[in-house]
Amino acid sequence: MSYEKDPRVDAYLDRLPDWQREICQQVRDIVHAADPEVVETIKRTVQPYFVLRGNVCALLAAREHVSVFLYDGGIVPDPEGIITGGHENKTGRTISYHRDEPINVPALTQLFRHIIANNRAGGWRRIKAAGGR
Repeated sequence: MSYEKDPRVDAYLDRLPDWQREICQQVRDIVHAADPEVVETIKRTVQPYFVLRGNVCALLAAREHVSVFLYDGGIVPDPEGIITGGHENKTGRTISYHRDEPINVPALTQLFRHIIANNRAGGWRRIKAAGGR
């Protein structure tokens, strides 16, 4: 897959252990495949973010896992149950991936596409204010 890479995101990934780098790179590829207009950047000094008319997701490598923060206002359906945290959070939720844990690519792709569609419709805050979920 071909997309424009931010060298600062590459630098973030390069510092990670192999298993975390592989997870982050796979999530990076998935979010770009979900929509070719997604742009990657760095926010909060070092954290990779993926944006399209608002935040879609962010990556954070912790000691024992990689967190994928989903900026969905808690309104995106998760029929596969891949979201692992933040279920009561009003702005977003989290998926934690551990070493050797497979990524459910179709389910994650659908989450990203739904978040992107919501962003294009004005963002989850606007959708919630209009009575959506």
